[in-house]
Amino acid sequence: MDIFSLQHTTALVTGGTRGIGQQMAIALAEAGSDVILVQRDTTNTETKHILESLGRKATIYTADLSSKASVSALTPTILADGHDINILINCAGIQRRHPSHLFPDNDWDEVLQTNLTTVFTLCRDIGAYMLARTPDAYNHRGSIINVASLVSFQGGLTVPAYASAKGGVSQLTKALSNEWAGRGINVNAVAPGYVATEMNTALLNDEQRAKSILERIPAGRWARPEDFKGVTVFLASRASAYVSGAVVLVDGGWMGR
Repeated sequence: MDIFSLQHTTALVTGGTRGIGQQMAIALAEAGSDVILVQRDTTNTETKHILESLGRKATIYTADLSSKASVSALTPTILADGHDINILINCAGIQRRHPSHLFPDNDWDEVLQTNLTTVFTLCRDIGAYMLARTPDAYNHRGSIINVASLVSFQGGLTVPAYASAKGGVSQLTKALSNEWAGRGINVNAVAPGYVATEMNTALLNDEQRAKSILERIPAGRWARPEDFKGVTVFLASRASAYVSGAVVLVDGGWMGR
């Protein structure tokens, strides 16, 4: 099972305070990685305490992921403190729902900045650092895992900004893999199906829509954040050494329906 070990690695995780991102961070720590958590502020220390209880180092850095300036300053600050980052997970995201003909410019801009431009900026900046790292014995320099969505493939309803951003995340993942896979950096994405988290509260509270969604999921249930732990360790570890440019569906069979 050594190919799944993340001992002696450090991961940078956005969106790790709750939901899928929190479980991804926990999975990395359980596999042996120290974790840097990027949060809006330091008031939420739940994930940090969980990671430390697993015997791992956990450090919080603050950034406003909807701000270009804040995101641009993040990586230089982290690297200046001496962190050697092997793994990057871009999980942070926001959702805004409006009929497309009424979708406000400010919501469009915020969703695209947070869910796509920030992902690119962190991939670019951390990727540049990884490219300069000395490769390990397997010629590996790092692993990047972006979080895509079912709407990377489908259009969704009343979520044109989110669909556009997540479609972009899928294509960005492939574009970066084309350049970096041969240089020791694996770039992949995870595409969650319908997950029972706060982001989907509006859907869960719509009894008719929630029922129609559930009826289409072959697995017969909505996903739980814990369902993303295994795929995270797989894509972050040597177990996926020959996997790059993939968008891995974790959807209970939805896209196969």
